[in-house]
Amino acid sequence: MLTLKTGTLALLIPLALALPAMADQPMRGAMGFSQMDQNGDGAITRDEMQAGPAAILAGADTDGDGALSREELIAASTARMAQNVDRMLERADGNGDGLLSAEEIAAMQDGRRETRMARMFDRLDADGNGSLSAEELEQARARMERRGSGAQGERRGGHGFWRG
Repeated sequence: MLTLKTGTLALLIPLALALPAMADQPMRGAMGFSQMDQNGDGAITRDEMQAGPAAILAGADTDGDGALSREELIAASTARMAQNVDRMLERADGNGDGLLSAEEIAAMQDGRRETRMARMFDRLDADGNGSLSAEELEQARARMERRGSGAQGERRGGHGFWRG
């Protein structure tokens, strides 16, 4: 049983290291497309995808003992965090001074909010006419209600807007 748990952890920990890097944008960070495409043919095979967690483990296992220590996990996380900060500075540092001002942070957040709102509006505008009718809002509310209902029909939560 201990061997099964150890083996499972050996597979899950590297995957856990990869997931935060891939969560915000597809295939960025620790295991980008080029890193997973081990033979460089422009396609990722099943074998290459399955080898991904082992490659992450190997990259983070600096002492080569086949396991990740606390220090190695922290070092891998710190490296990923530094890459994320660099990407954020690259996108949000409008004046290129290497610092984020309150205005630059607000602009970054506003841009994200505007993008999310535009995507939501486009999904709700079923007929694509550039405006939302009461019927379109009701259809959206009904979809959200269906998604928020459990097996017994009870409400599981949700935003609660678009109620008449």
